[in-house]
Amino acid sequence: MDFDQILKELRSKQYRPVYFLHGQESYFIDEVSHYIEKNVLTESERAFNQTIFYGKEVDHLAIVDTARRYPMMSSHQVVILKEAQEMKGIAELLSYIEKPMESTILVICHKHKRFNFNSRFGKALKKNALVFESKPLYDNQVPAWISAYLKRKKLKITPKASELIAEYLGAELSKVANELDKLAINLPAGTEVNDQHIEANIGISKDYNIFELQRALGQQDVLKANRIINYFAANPKKNPMPVLIGALYSYFSKVYLYHAAKNLPVKELLSTLQLRSEFFLKEYRLTARNYPPARAEKVISLLKEYDLKSKGVGYISTGKPEGELMKELVWRLLH
Repeated sequence: MDFDQILKELRSKQYRPVYFLHGQESYFIDEVSHYIEKNVLTESERAFNQTIFYGKEVDHLAIVDTARRYPMMSSHQVVILKEAQEMKGIAELLSYIEKPMESTILVICHKHKRFNFNSRFGKALKKNALVFESKPLYDNQVPAWISAYLKRKKLKITPKASELIAEYLGAELSKVANELDKLAINLPAGTEVNDQHIEANIGISKDYNIFELQRALGQQDVLKANRIINYFAANPKKNPMPVLIGALYSYFSKVYLYHAAKNLPVKELLSTLQLRSEFFLKEYRLTARNYPPARAEKVISLLKEYDLKSKGVGYISTGKPEGELMKELVWRLLH
């Protein structure tokens, strides 16, 4: 089952004896366990029938003893094991997993990595538990996820704004959701979120951001590119060199790929470049005119060079601060 199917089942009050939630993306694990924690039992039922353990602090005997109890004045009891990846001897829960109590809902949250199911314990989980792997989204999936999240909050968002949030906040969904909740709190239902809303509520500048820098470089707008990079250099904590290089590398890699794929039908071209709509394709067409294949290749080479320089790898240290390296990089990209 995927995340939405699990929540749909929970909302319809269909419960499983054991939920084993594992994987690299903590957001989906937290959402499922939080829903069970807050919604399966009433407030009065939770006092006697809900127990939360933490992997570092508990052994298997305490969990098994608690899970085998019968609920008091309730149809179910809930037992949640958080940070299960920190628990020593988690496989000792085998005896319970093989014969779980129907009146207990045991939720095991194993975060930050995929669990190996090759053991006897793993096979018992596959047989008797609802196993859910929480996978991280690819970078190009995050803007669509942002749009869907805000839709549930009764907000819309422009494509440019969703791309801007995704680029600056990355694919860590808990962090992204926290910032989106600020928009939901501060904006009336039905609002279409744009750059101005993001700047006012999240703090990402509508004028001085990576998208505007990419556009300035693509259009050979020297004045604008220098204005933005000077802003970045003056605010290096908000605009770190690794993020800058990563974003530009992704952008110019697509420009380079565009030259090889430009004769494909539009639908195939969008898929190849991992773009969501023709809205973004227009910009790549314009940039490709200023960056033919040889120049795009040179840009990618320069980005690799400055990535190494910023990390002090393979180069004699010049003592230049990160901000100066940013300015130097942009100057070389433009010339």
